[in-house]
Formats: sequence, structure tokens, C-alpha cells
Amino acid sequence: MTITFITGANKGIGRETARRLVACGHTVLLGARDRERGEEAAAALGARFVPVDVTDDASVAAAAADVAEHEGRIDVLINNAGVQGPFADPDDLTAADARAVLDVNVIGVVRTTAAFLPLLRRSDDPVIINVSSGMGSLAFTHDPGRPESHVVVPLYASSKAALTMLTTQYARGLKGIRVNAADPGYTATDMNGHSGPQTLTEGTDAIVALATEGPGAGTGRFVDRHGEIAWS
Repeated sequence: MTITFITGANKGIGRETARRLVACGHTVLLGARDRERGEEAAAALGARFVPVDVTDDASVAAAAADVAEHEGRIDVLINNAGVQGPFADPDDLTAADARAVLDVNVIGVVRTTAAFLPLLRRSDDPVIINVSSGMGSLAFTHDPGRPESHVVVPLYASSKAALTMLTTQYARGLKGIRVNAADPGYTATDMNGHSGPQTLTEGTDAIVALATEGPGAGTGRFVDRHGEIAWS
């Protein structure tokens, strides 16, 4: 049975991904920093709650130790936890704002991946999925026909651009592990005030596809619900 650990999974994209993967037969470990919400979501979905705050070294190490004790391995790591940061005029952005966004969206992925690599390497078919965004694409944010080009969120967009590059570098450097990035698309979540035209199910299509494809599938890809998309 495939064992999947998902960060930031108590609501939104993460929770819907957990729900769908449980339905696919995965053993889902639902990671969240809010214990009450995490336990509620896990109980409702048939998953196991594992407390984790991706910005805290000790918390991430404790989560990995918890999984090592109970499951002994994971097959799929979904780095989903993310924050948008301030929707602010660039004149008003501060270093503290940048640090807070990068600590979750980029450094948190590094922190979590490093802690869970030993557990992934016990799998016969290890997979890492980084939940990125079209907001990190130079092509999308410069295409007037796409919604990404009409939004100004410098810290979020730059963090997702960094995450997609991190994905390609992991894909090249982590031998024997498939590492890919998924763009959920403009999906109705708390992050955007539920303004996105896509449903949560549509927004998780790419993540679920990557989590359920068989051995031998490609690495170093950036995909959305319609298929592979360009990195630029």
C-alpha cells in the first residue's frame, strides 16, 4: 500500500488531495501545524494526523521520527504547505515579509524534504511532489491572456519561481527519486477568498495524477490538470 505524507493538509488543496488519495487506497499521513484542525480533518477523511510545522526544525524532525516509528517509510511526499504573504504595494514590502513567505514556501520544502529523505529511500518507488503555481512562471505572468499576468504578489510569485527551480535541481540530484512540481491553477481556496473558478477537485487533479502514476514515470516535470507545462 502506498504511504503518502502531505504537509498543510488540514484544509484546501491539501485536504482535498488527502481525501482523494485515501479514496485511491493510499495510507495518508495528514500533516498540519494546527492540532485541532488536523485531527478533525484526519478523522473525517480516514487519514492519520501527524503534527508538523514546516518552519520549525524540531517539529519537522519530530514528524519524521513519528512516521519512522509507526509506518517505517513513505512512498510519496507532497510538499503542499504554503502561504501567500501580503497582497501589498511593492513599496510596502519588508524583509520580514519576505522571510516569512520564503520560510514556508521554499525553506520549508528543503527542511521537510531533508528530514523525510531517509524514509523515502526505504520505498521501492519514491516520489516527491512540490505544489507550486503558475504565478512562478515567467511565461504565464507575462501572458496577458492568463489570469497570472493580472496579479501582483511579488513574494508569493518569486517563492514559487524558486520552488520550481528547486524541483528541477532535486530531480537531477536525487537519484532514484521522482521529483515533480504541480500547478493547481486558479482554484477556490481560503488563500484567494474562494475567488478561483476551479473547484478543489479540479485544483488537485495534477497532484493526484503525480501521486498515483506508476514506476517509470518521468522526473523533473511541471504539470497542471491538463498535462505537462513549460518551466519558463
